[in-house]
Amino acid sequence: MPVAARLLSRPSPRAVGIGAAVVTVAVWTGFILVARASAARSLGPFDIALLRIVGASLVLVPWGAWLVAREKRRGGAPSGGPAPHSFFGLSPLSLRVSALAGVFGGVAYASFAYAGFFYAPAAHASVLLPGSLPLWTALLAALVLGDRITPLRAAGLLLIVAGDLLVGGRSLLQAFGGGEVWKGDLLFMTAAFTWACYSVVVRRHGLDAVRATIAITVFALFTYVPVYALLTAAGVLHSRLAAAPWGEIAFQMLFQGVGSVVVSGISFTRMVGHFGPVRSTMITALVPGLSALGAVLFLGEPLNAGLLAGLALVTAGILFGVLRAPAARAAVLPAGRRCDA
Repeated sequence: MPVAARLLSRPSPRAVGIGAAVVTVAVWTGFILVARASAARSLGPFDIALLRIVGASLVLVPWGAWLVAREKRRGGAPSGGPAPHSFFGLSPLSLRVSALAGVFGGVAYASFAYAGFFYAPAAHASVLLPGSLPLWTALLAALVLGDRITPLRAAGLLLIVAGDLLVGGRSLLQAFGGGEVWKGDLLFMTAAFTWACYSVVVRRHGLDAVRATIAITVFALFTYVPVYALLTAAGVLHSRLAAAPWGEIAFQMLFQGVGSVVVSGISFTRMVGHFGPVRSTMITALVPGLSALGAVLFLGEPLNAGLLAGLALVTAGILFGVLRAPAARAAVLPAGRRCDA
C-alpha cells in the first residue's frame, strides 16, 4: 500500500484504543493538578462543577441535538430500530440510560471529586482517585457483568487496597487530632466508585463514546444546574461565581468542561469499548505517579515515606491488571472487540 494511502486509511481498533488511553492519562493527570490548584483560588467546589457542566454543554448539547435530528431524518438508529432520545431531543440516549449514566458519570463524580480537593492534597488524589478506580470497577464488573476476577488480578487489587489504606488510613488516624484531610480522601474514593459505576453502565449497555458523553452532560445540565440555582437563591449554598475573575471562569469552563468532559469523556469511553471496563481503568497506571510528581514540581506538595509507599503499592497493583490475558482465552474474542473479564 502506498504511504499516502496508509496515512489516509482508517486507524485500526487497537490504534484507536491505545490513542484513547494516552489522551485519557494526560487529561486525568492534568485534572488532578488543576483541580487542586483551583481549590486555592476564588471558586468553590460546586462552582467548579457548575462551570464544568456549562462548559461541556456549550459543545455537547448542540452536538446531541444534531445527532438526534439526523437520526430522525434517517428514520431510526444506526442499528435499524427507532432512534432513542430524551430531554427534548438533546440527549441521543433514552431517558433511563441517560439518567443512569448521568447520575454517576455526570453529577456525582464531579461533586465528590471537586469537593475532595478542598480537603486533601493532589498527592492523595493521585493515589485514591485512579487507585481506587480499578478496585471498584473490578468488584462491580464481577457483581453486575459476571466478570471473573483472576488470581493475578486479585493480587493486584490487594496491593491497591493496601496502598489506599496506607494513604487514607493515615489521614483517618490524624482526624483525632483535628485534621480534615481524611474527608478529602473519603470523597476521592467515593468519586472513584461513582466513575466505576459509570464505566460498568457503559459496558452493560454497549454505549457509544460520543452519545454517552453527550447524555451525561445533558442530564447534568437539566438536573445539577437548576438545583445549584435553587440552593444558591435560598442561601443554602454559597456561590463564589460573582467574585471570581472572568479569566478564571473561562479557564474552568474550557479545561474542566471541554477538556475533562468532552475530550477525556470520549477517550475514556472509547478505551472502555476496546479494552473493557476493568482493564481500561488499570491502563491508567501512569496517572498516580505522574500527578504525584506534578504536585511536587508545580504545587510544592511534600511526598512523605508513607505516601510514597502507598503510591508504589497502588501503581504496582494497577500494573498487575494490564498483564496480557492468556493467548487461548484472548483468541476467543473477535478482533477489535476484545474486552477484559
